[in-house]
Amino acid sequence: MPGSQRETVPPEDDFRRPGREAGRVITAANLTKRYGRTFAVNGLSFTVKSGRVTGFLGPNGAGKSTTMRMILGLDRPTAGDAHIDGRPYREFEQPLRKVGALLDARSVHGGRSARNHLLCLAYSNGLPASRVGEVLEEVGLASVADRRLGGFSLGMFQRLGIAGALLGDPEVLLFDEPVNGLDPEGIVWVRTLMRRLAAEGRTVLVSSHLMSEMAQTADHLIVIGRGRLLADAGVSDFIRRSSQGYVRVRCADTALLASHLPEGSTTAHGDHVRITGISARAAGEAAAAAGIALHELVEVQPSLEAAYMELTQASAEFTTGRP
Repeated sequence: MPGSQRETVPPEDDFRRPGREAGRVITAANLTKRYGRTFAVNGLSFTVKSGRVTGFLGPNGAGKSTTMRMILGLDRPTAGDAHIDGRPYREFEQPLRKVGALLDARSVHGGRSARNHLLCLAYSNGLPASRVGEVLEEVGLASVADRRLGGFSLGMFQRLGIAGALLGDPEVLLFDEPVNGLDPEGIVWVRTLMRRLAAEGRTVLVSSHLMSEMAQTADHLIVIGRGRLLADAGVSDFIRRSSQGYVRVRCADTALLASHLPEGSTTAHGDHVRITGISARAAGEAAAAAGIALHELVEVQPSLEAAYMELTQASAEFTTGRP
């Protein structure tokens, strides 16, 4: 091992017990964090169940990272509490065996190697040294295990952070923006990993700003804005309740088309109109009856991104004017 740092090898043990109980839940009850008169989190209550990937969404400044820090005992709530299987995180004697977390992948000692960083974590929780090699292999860092972390890219730090979260083979996992800095192959790998962990019966909470990834990864969503709960629903239910599909039409005379459709069903959007409340087939038949040639007729299905934007537009800390 390069440098003066000395590897301390933890004892071997069979910490992955066959038939062990799967992770149950993370609960937040009236969770509140106030800085002076400003609420970072305000009366937040939710439950994260095992066996599914729960996406934790919200605009910048919504309170997601603060909430995760309170769940992990890194920040003390002003009011309320957060429990993992009915206990505060601080009560677990060897927490990595119960809970794995990735919050800030760059919060590591730059002079250590990836292997030595994980060995320190393993030793602190009584985990076998052999587990370090296993997780390095799993996250794709085995070939750079002895390289100093100061030379790592953001994507490599993310992989190392995920390795640390997996080290104790925990039942509960929290990931804050795990795909930041990863290439497309890495993003697909993380997506597959999250779904596998949930399929194994673990409790998986993932914070992300990438709606396309959440649409492919999450089973359930918890959405917050300005520290308050906005939605707690399955992905399909969230999309169905929070957003409306429409028919996009381009034609030579949009005003004439609108006059042949139900009042209030059309909205002008630049070179096209959006029609709500009727199907694409009905819109096409109305255009044909009026003798209007259509250049485009597309039925646009609701998306997670559209539903999210619709729900959180009033809660965004920073907004820009429309182009």
